Amino acid sequence: MSRKEDRARPGPAQSRLLGWGFVTPALILLLAMNLFPLVFNIYLSFTNADLSGGAVRNIGGHNYTVLFNEARYANALTLTALFVLLSISIELILGFGLALALRDHVPGKPVILTILLIPMMLCPVVLSLFWNLILNGNYGVLNQLLAFLHLPQPQWLTDDDLKLVSILLVDVWMWTPFMMLISLAGLNAIPKYIYEAAEIDRASRWMVFRTITLPMCAPLLGLAVLLRATDALKQFDLVMAITGPNDASTQTLSAGIYQVVFRDYKVGLGSAYGVVILVAVIAVATIFVRYIDSLNRRQGKVEA
Repeated sequence: MSRKEDRARPGPAQSRLLGWGFVTPALILLLAMNLFPLVFNIYLSFTNADLSGGAVRNIGGHNYTVLFNEARYANALTLTALFVLLSISIELILGFGLALALRDHVPGKPVILTILLIPMMLCPVVLSLFWNLILNGNYGVLNQLLAFLHLPQPQWLTDDDLKLVSILLVDVWMWTPFMMLISLAGLNAIPKYIYEAAEIDRASRWMVFRTITLPMCAPLLGLAVLLRATDALKQFDLVMAITGPNDASTQTLSAGIYQVVFRDYKVGLGSAYGVVILVAVIAVATIFVRYIDSLNRRQGKVEA
């Protein structure tokens, strides 16, 4: 290499500055688009901001006091927690079961996977509107099928005891393929020689599943549960399209924000709702991230 080419090449410090020069504008844009709304929302949660107008003034933690003393908030929190627990549990069991069934060679496997993944790829709001028609108690396809089988035809969208079940049914139908996809990736990542060694040792299927399959899939399953939990905590579109945000039997925290802000015009109180959801999402994410890290460290020790 000639001396001229050696001089033309930038040094480590210049390369670092050049890299930061390319990255900095994108970082500033991302911070402006994400950090500013977050900080502004936290600020509004300590004010009496109202859509109907009036001077905005600081009222301290009054919104949070009202929030935690409201029966509406307690009901929304309970429904959200119940929805997250039931939806994720059912989706994880069904998705993992489908992944186990499709792990080995199955005739028509690409076609089956494509069909199963269709619900996850479509717009949730549009699918919710379609399911609104399917679950209609008078002319819905589901009740027509039940009538053909001489079975009872429940009022899925008007019975208070079945409204949450209807939303849960749609959510499970939409997001079970997501759990299946991640579970399938985890199963395919397990080396085959481990199963061959277990077969040589004459381990039973239950023993293989309990000591090999489930532990080695656990980190990816934990990641799938984390992603679904953070999304389910913000559930809004299904509630909005199927039962509406004002129905107390299906009002989640996000639907409660919509009701507080756009029906009651209380932006400050709605911002407090948003902060509470943010804290819940961060708490859930932190717990699962630490759990996944502990599993990875444990598996690393075993492999070492």
